[in-house]
Amino acid sequence: MAYITVHSNESIENALRRFKRKVISEEIIKDLKKHAYFIPPGQKAKLKSANARKRNRRRFRQQRPAGTTQSRPGMNQNR
Repeated sequence: MAYITVHSNESIENALRRFKRKVISEEIIKDLKKHAYFIPPGQKAKLKSANARKRNRRRFRQQRPAGTTQSRPGMNQNR
């Protein structure tokens, strides 16, 4: 839980700004969204593997040189 102490010479706006930064840094909102509803264990596993596939695909795209394209098997290249 994010707690701040408001100093006597501090404005409310500054205190709110500090509180918002603390909430963001502690990832409280992300945690609330994650626990907003129940996800069955099987669906969690599917999401985890789908995210891993996305991450690997992105990593592969970054490693491959930009100008090269690979031909896909079964694709007609005379078009």
